[in-house]
Amino acid sequence: MPSIHVSKTQIPIRFRMTFFTSVTTSLLFTIGLSGCTQSLENRAETTQEKATQEETVQIEEVVDGLDHPWSLVFLPEGGMLITERSGAIRHLNGSNELSDPLEGLPEVYAYGQGGMLDLALPDDYRESGWVYISFSEPNEKGEACTALGRARFDGERFNDFEVIFRQEPKIDEPNHFGGRIAFRDGFVYLMMGERFQFEPAQDISNHLGTIVRLNPDGSIPADNPFLNIERALPEIWSYGHRNIEATAIDPQTGNLWIAEMGPKGGDELNLIKKGANYGWPEVSWGMHYDGELIPDPPTRPEFADAAIHWTPVISPSGMDFYTGDLFPQWKNHMLIGGLSATGVVIVEVNGEQAKEVDRIDLKARTREVKQGSDGAIYALTDSNNGKLLKIIPGGK
Repeated sequence: MPSIHVSKTQIPIRFRMTFFTSVTTSLLFTIGLSGCTQSLENRAETTQEKATQEETVQIEEVVDGLDHPWSLVFLPEGGMLITERSGAIRHLNGSNELSDPLEGLPEVYAYGQGGMLDLALPDDYRESGWVYISFSEPNEKGEACTALGRARFDGERFNDFEVIFRQEPKIDEPNHFGGRIAFRDGFVYLMMGERFQFEPAQDISNHLGTIVRLNPDGSIPADNPFLNIERALPEIWSYGHRNIEATAIDPQTGNLWIAEMGPKGGDELNLIKKGANYGWPEVSWGMHYDGELIPDPPTRPEFADAAIHWTPVISPSGMDFYTGDLFPQWKNHMLIGGLSATGVVIVEVNGEQAKEVDRIDLKARTREVKQGSDGAIYALTDSNNGKLLKIIPGGK
């Protein structure tokens, strides 16, 4: 297991319609730059190999008028639930009729990057009825944290809402909440950002920059990696993360993958392993916004390194594995929403190895991407007139 840092620290704030489109897709390999002595210009000029091919898709606008939509989940009974960062969850039924904001939900910290965040269904959803919801939870001091709750949806409203986990500490800071949820082997994982606090991501006596693993009721599994470490928080599964807004389970291997945003450059795709330290802010493939260099991950082999890193960034948000038949060329590939990439980044995964192979250009900040039961790809665009788009094959 990598070296572990546990200490009680002060938490500093450091500021350092239907339409057709012909989509040109690209294969981008980013060759890492070693050491931390390169200039800003050299860091930006990462060596790239590009190959292009034409793929034509049809993009259908399913619904618009969404307020910075963040996540969606398909319901087995039909339709879907969509979160809006401003605090709402809305139901889109099978006839594509969008509900008003649903009742029965908590107050959220809808400021900066905070608000109503992710949705996920457990494997036993048909029996339990629970919908898991992550959100930015405020307190009376104006501080906030990433929280995980669950409630039952009866088709018209949410009932029995309860919070099962709260990130500690709450901070007066509007950035890096993370918030993605994943289920694997009966456990729930919550991905959290380091709230733009930097060094506490290396301190497992707090939740900043960590992934936690919980039982479905919020209790702590008996085989978590830090149960017997003094002052460590026992729900932590991995740490040293910056800001995780994308996660998915590989259905072929059961591997847990995340994509997290780097600073200036250096977005990462990481395979998550039990107890691993991913190095932020000690190492990064990017640099600080003020131009200060950060050592590259190979200089510190005790930290887990990324499977892929991107400079220029893609700003990953939302992730799924494609298992449908409409796009056979992408079957068993990873789909990643890209805010800066303004579309969907497609990644070929082979066990623990990964490489980008294609992109779908939606020409809009893409917050979420999911495969539907019909084999189509659905994407949410991030704006105050956000849209739900449906991507299907088209003719050339």
